[in-house]
Amino acid sequence: MSFIVGTSLLAVVTALACALPGAFVVLRRNSMLVEGIAHAVLPGIVVGYAFTLDLNSPWLIFGAALAGLLVVLGNEWLIRTGLITGDAPQGLIFPALFAAGVILITLDFNNLHLHTDVVLVGDLNLAAFRPLIVNGVSIGPQYLYVMLAVLAVNIAFIAMFYPKLKVMTFDDQFAAVLGLRTGLLNTALMFLVSVTVVAAFHAAGAILVISLVVVPAATAHLISRHLSVMLVLTAVFAIVGALGGFWVAYVLDAATSAAMAVFYGLLFVSVAFIDALATRVRRNRRRRVSLPTAKPQPVSAQPVSAQAVAPAGAPTDPRRAITQHRAMQGGSQTDAFSRPHARR
Repeated sequence: MSFIVGTSLLAVVTALACALPGAFVVLRRNSMLVEGIAHAVLPGIVVGYAFTLDLNSPWLIFGAALAGLLVVLGNEWLIRTGLITGDAPQGLIFPALFAAGVILITLDFNNLHLHTDVVLVGDLNLAAFRPLIVNGVSIGPQYLYVMLAVLAVNIAFIAMFYPKLKVMTFDDQFAAVLGLRTGLLNTALMFLVSVTVVAAFHAAGAILVISLVVVPAATAHLISRHLSVMLVLTAVFAIVGALGGFWVAYVLDAATSAAMAVFYGLLFVSVAFIDALATRVRRNRRRRVSLPTAKPQPVSAQPVSAQAVAPAGAPTDPRRAITQHRAMQGGSQTDAFSRPHARR
């Protein structure tokens, strides 16, 4: 397998692994928790390295995922106490964990080389640099199969708990009435998100992994409100954004992960513009249909009244007109024949 094909496949698999659980994160309005998890994984990596002394050990993923889960559990605990509300708990927890990771590195692990660019934005090309050799043949990057395993776990979890996740996502209180253990299910979901973020950390970094988790699901949410359709559209947008960003970075010789994030942003803006335009067209069409149409007045079959044809100054009542006509005739006869002659 060539390096370009392997890197593009790694981009697609990483985007899919992050986007599928991200659909539930977006619907539950926990998008900024992903940022907290992404920053809190640093002390988990350091602690995992303290036990294994190997940056490629899978225990680093597990330790970093536990550190990310601390952000979720701490955020929920602070919200339940009622002391602070909104997203303030996230601003309290993950900076402290991130700073703790920095302090651990500067004190005891100066030989732990975490490049700043890799921590912040990741390097997809560097993640795909080490190939997996089977019988002398390269079958793609080793990191590709790590992300394939994470993707398989995410798909299996969503397929297994899809009905419960659907009820919990749209109506948490109704799910509790049905007897579902919403707290445990939410913790399992966020732990899965934490594992996914940590696994994608090497390829996407602590900042750009947020776009991989949030933006494809948010773009799909603009088009459909049905969860099943939204999951399919999320996967489609994840693939399109990954391939588009990868090839834009390849042509411009730019950072691959950053190009993917920018391409995802442009994709969201384009879909939002098209959706707003389609909504306006539908609204105008409904407005035209709802407008009342002018109905033609029926022609009356009644005889025309005398008032309509009478000349100006004529009596409006036909009987008075006839009486007046007869009186005029009688008056003229009296004047002509019955009036006495003047005396001579």
